[in-house]
Amino acid sequence: MNKVTILIPVYNEVGTLETILKKVEESDFCGLEKEIILIDDYSTDGTKDIYPKLPYKVLYHEYNQGKGAALRDGFKEATGDIIVIQDADLEYDPNDYKPLIQLILDGKADVCYGTRLSGGKPTRAFMFLHWLGNKFLSLTTNILYGSTLTDMETCYKAFRADFIKDIQIKSNRFDFEPEITAKVLKRGARLFEVPISYFGREFSEGKKITWVDGFHALWALIRFRFTD
Repeated sequence: MNKVTILIPVYNEVGTLETILKKVEESDFCGLEKEIILIDDYSTDGTKDIYPKLPYKVLYHEYNQGKGAALRDGFKEATGDIIVIQDADLEYDPNDYKPLIQLILDGKADVCYGTRLSGGKPTRAFMFLHWLGNKFLSLTTNILYGSTLTDMETCYKAFRADFIKDIQIKSNRFDFEPEITAKVLKRGARLFEVPISYFGREFSEGKKITWVDGFHALWALIRFRFTD
């Protein structure tokens, strides 16, 4: 393995995009070449004005489709041996990439999740309903799929590319997280978790996921337990 692809779905992140890209560039990729792909999900806040200044591949949506749709397009374009997902805000710290990537490089994992809920790293106090929702969805995942995940909804997911590219993603929005988790578990992935930092945003700071997405996530967990 010699290359890692970082997929960054972007929707109205003009205030954070350049900062997070700088942090990604400064991160430790275990000596691997890096490829950064941005997928703009029809931003309307001026984010698109930043792209001409950047040396990265940018994919554009002609209308807002959601995180899942953005990542589906990103997976198709990725050329790395390992694929990592990064949000375009500042909730997650790219310095946490290394242990996720290393487990795959060492041949121990096919998939590695960064968990915000197992302790060991700085974590901003969750909004209670989000914390409760995350706990409930992770518990539901474990009951349905016989796993022991602590944080199914985490953004930080790293995949062996040849494993993930065989999986068809159907979800367009935040239900991507339960769908991809369901499908890698059903395929017997060697899935590990490692602690990561989390600097969560409030809605007033631009957070986009809501309680409605929790219901979609629950339905996705149930649906993909019994279908492909």
